[in-house]
Amino acid sequence: MSLSIIRTGFLPALLFLVLACAVSYAPAQDFSSRHHRFRVTVVADGLAHPWALAFLPDGDVLVSEREGRLRVIRGGRLLPEPVRGLPDVRVMGQGGLLDLLPHPDFRTNRLLYFSYAADLSGGATTHVARARLENDTLSDVDVLLRAEPASRGRVHFAGRLAFDPQGYLYVSVGDRGDMERAQHLDDLAGKVVRLHDDGRIPEDNPFVTTPGARPEIFSYGHRNPQGMAVHPGTGEIWTHEHGPRGGDEINIVRPGVNYGWPVVTLGIDYTGFTIGDGLKHMPGMADPLHSWIPSIAPSGMAFYAADRFGRWKGDLFVGALVQRHLARLRLVGEVVVEEERLLEDLGRRIRDVRLAPDGSLWLLTDHDPGQVLRLDPLD
Repeated sequence: MSLSIIRTGFLPALLFLVLACAVSYAPAQDFSSRHHRFRVTVVADGLAHPWALAFLPDGDVLVSEREGRLRVIRGGRLLPEPVRGLPDVRVMGQGGLLDLLPHPDFRTNRLLYFSYAADLSGGATTHVARARLENDTLSDVDVLLRAEPASRGRVHFAGRLAFDPQGYLYVSVGDRGDMERAQHLDDLAGKVVRLHDDGRIPEDNPFVTTPGARPEIFSYGHRNPQGMAVHPGTGEIWTHEHGPRGGDEINIVRPGVNYGWPVVTLGIDYTGFTIGDGLKHMPGMADPLHSWIPSIAPSGMAFYAADRFGRWKGDLFVGALVQRHLARLRLVGEVVVEEERLLEDLGRRIRDVRLAPDGSLWLLTDHDPGQVLRLDPLD
């Protein structure tokens, strides 16, 4: 090695290497649970209220920031520049850039679906769009859903997305803080919507022939569903939603079913008073499969359907915002037979939970700065 190379090349390269190592260094913590010991590693830091994760076939990981940025983790490193080409996002209250979902054939069509808050008719509402993602740029953006009517509310956008095994797209829409809207079939607030992957309305949606009803509606009577996952065995869509003070729910979403909000609820109003007539059950309205009282404020949900955490296989994982933990639910059919709270010592608001292709579990913490965390087994 010549002296000139040492002087002009080696020291800057060494400095770059040192800085790169410092940036990529990921402190890890070890934890024990009833069935596994596991390690939590920080994959990325410095995110502004990260909301959703998505894994791409080429190994990239996408992260949405509620503030309206779409970020890429490539080769284990968070890229400094966000993805270009997002439409205008309205960042207000709980609204912003929300969920992410690659098309089932993403490897060939490069289509990414995303939900977000955006302006409409003097207010704002939940939108869903799809676009082609190539070279860290979105193109051919096509808005598939505008959850009309819009309102000036700052809360309960929901926005979780899922594809079922038949290729139908499901979208959760919150009640936008106006609870009565969840029972109105001419209104998309407080609903789960089902669409074809190009935004067309399926002919067998339950309210297609109901006069005055929005044909996009698949189920109704929801408050603010911020968790959605496909059951790995049955292919059914499971959701969870925020109750008010208590009454968080897990439901299996089925066509035409009324899930009760706000006519029936296991929670009470933030004022301490009952909601409506204080009913907890009513014929014709579905009871939740599982509930939390007091509220844990659930967000993000994933079934564990891999082998690395063998003793967790089939369990359901739910993030908790208010009570700051990761809930693990053991199921027998549709019955929760065991619940365990993980990561309480971290004290982090868990916004999203995803199963990675390699069988690890990934989480997002809802902070500014927020983190991407990875769980790996130690046994």
